[in-house]
Amino acid sequence: MHDPREPHLTALKRLLHYLCGTIDHGLLLHRSSSTELVVYTDADWAGCPDTCRSTSGYTVFLGGNLVSWSSKRQAVVSRSSAETEYQAVAKSMAEASWLR
Repeated sequence: MHDPREPHLTALKRLLHYLCGTIDHGLLLHRSSSTELVVYTDADWAGCPDTCRSTSGYTVFLGGNLVSWSSKRQAVVSRSSAETEYQAVAKSMAEASWLR
């Protein structure tokens, strides 16, 4: 960063405080003979009151272990709840295909 300011220092301090407080947190993986890949998705339709954009998310489990997750506001405004859900499923299937 070529020109750091006070807000940047404040953000850095906040990030470091968070990291120090969560140093013992982590993912716990259990041994499993199953290689089943299970994906759960969910989305809301026009959940953001300012932009009317939807939020979608997914979790991916491999053999009962959480291996990938995401929760993001969608890039475009959907015209229906079905379109919102379809976009969420498309994102989650892209991730599952990559993991496969």
